[in-house]
Amino acid sequence: MKLSLVELSTVAPGEDKPQALKDSIDAAKQAEDLGYHRIWYAEHHDSASTASSAPEILIALAASVTSRIRVGSGAVLLNHYSPYKVAETFLQLEALTPGRIDLGLGRATAGPVVDLALRRDRGVPPVDDFAEQVQEVLTYFNGGFPADHPFARLNPAVGVASRPDVWILGSSGTSARMAGELGLDYAFAGFINPDGASRALLRHGAFSAPAANGPAGGRGILSVSAVVADTDAEARRLNWSRTALMTRLGLQGAAAQIPTVEEAERELSREQKDTPTVIIDGRWPRQIAGSPQTVRDQLEQMTKATGVDEVMVQDIIADPAARAHSRALLAKALDVAAH
Repeated sequence: MKLSLVELSTVAPGEDKPQALKDSIDAAKQAEDLGYHRIWYAEHHDSASTASSAPEILIALAASVTSRIRVGSGAVLLNHYSPYKVAETFLQLEALTPGRIDLGLGRATAGPVVDLALRRDRGVPPVDDFAEQVQEVLTYFNGGFPADHPFARLNPAVGVASRPDVWILGSSGTSARMAGELGLDYAFAGFINPDGASRALLRHGAFSAPAANGPAGGRGILSVSAVVADTDAEARRLNWSRTALMTRLGLQGAAAQIPTVEEAERELSREQKDTPTVIIDGRWPRQIAGSPQTVRDQLEQMTKATGVDEVMVQDIIADPAARAHSRALLAKALDVAAH
């Protein structure tokens, strides 16, 4: 099983965003040393609890301090941007670090105010043309605009010998099918829609076209939220910070910050603290928490059900030292350094 990481640049209690961004670059170095296959940086806007709003900047920095691990976006929210600009940016990253760049593409809302602020043309209602945007990015990478197309003369890929690997990120069967039909790789957000993970990833495989748009179209990743500690009890306790953050986000919106475990313990009800963090009666949890063996057992069940051989972990843990320890324990449990 391949193990990868999606990094949110979580702002630890009592720390600021500059420190969170530094921690995110250090995470790439740690992940490479531990044997992780790739690290992706998220795109979150107007958030007090996370600092990663421009993944392309973190990708460049992380790639410059590592030598093996793949580095990418998880994801660039393409619905907000020009496909041409995204293609240029990631071709430049690929030119700087050939063979190690992933372009993860997704679509999401950050709320009506942020969505409006990100748009250039604010006088025209937005449209959902994600599939067309993805096709345009691929055409900039690989060529193929008809001669009479207004963009036919554009060639941002000239002089760049290789191309980023393109992934579609989603949490539904619709995005899975689109990725499969385009011959693109697909990463499913199991922490958003755990009940739909196996169905979507199997659907992606069923609809996968020949890999015309990349070196190995049809690959799948299951992305999960996971906390690993020395014991099951300690992992569940560390996970309280994430649970309490979700509650805070509902009450405070973008101003919410991740609480310490002690703060979370005071804020959460007994029922919230006891929310399942392992598979029970076939139902997958939104977040996995446990000892290395417990989490390994959960991931093995999940990868078997989805038919994938790579797991990407999101770890929302308040204490950076505990976060680093969680990543190290998981890498050892899955023996990724040996692969």
